Amino acid sequence: MANYSGKTSVPEAREAMNRFKMEAASEVGVNLKQGYNGDLTSRQAGSIGGQMVKKMIQSYENSMK
Repeated sequence: MANYSGKTSVPEAREAMNRFKMEAASEVGVNLKQGYNGDLTSRQAGSIGGQMVKKMIQSYENSMK
């Protein structure tokens, strides 16, 4: 469940999303640390988000087979 700010309000979902984000970051070679990551470039942040979307689409496509 997400509130108006887009942040998850279910602790388990938040933890799972953080693990997913860290995994995606390591796959694209971005060093992500726990907590604040405001020093990332837009390109780095975008590559993490893009990798996450790519993996979600792959998972969805695989579930339809």
